[in-house]
Amino acid sequence: MISFNYETDFSLANENMLSDWISKAIESENLKEGDINYIFCDDEYLHKLNVEFLNHDTLTDIISFDYTIGKIIQGDIYISIERVRDNANDFNVSFLEEVYRVMIHGVLHYCGYKDKTTQDASEMRDKENHYLAMLG
Repeated sequence: MISFNYETDFSLANENMLSDWISKAIESENLKEGDINYIFCDDEYLHKLNVEFLNHDTLTDIISFDYTIGKIIQGDIYISIERVRDNANDFNVSFLEEVYRVMIHGVLHYCGYKDKTTQDASEMRDKENHYLAMLG
């Protein structure tokens, strides 16, 4: 089950559509959907998590805690709406496109995709683009 939680002044207007989209992405990766929680927050909220759990004293757009067991995808995905908004401006894309990209990015990590090397990052970007195209 996919759930959406809001710790900042933001909400998605199309939660059901996005849940279906994420579910289809997981299914097409031949995996099963467990409990996935999206938590939308601000920079301060996510920065605290980054310092406390990852020892990174930096701002970031997403932190995901992966609780996947075998082929059952599950975890908590924290997204800073402030970072996403800035990144959308930096990358010259719409705010919602960047929100969706970050949302699927977190799930793709749970599916086993990495982004630390140039090659892995390129593969991740291709997968993001593939699933973003499914949104039409």
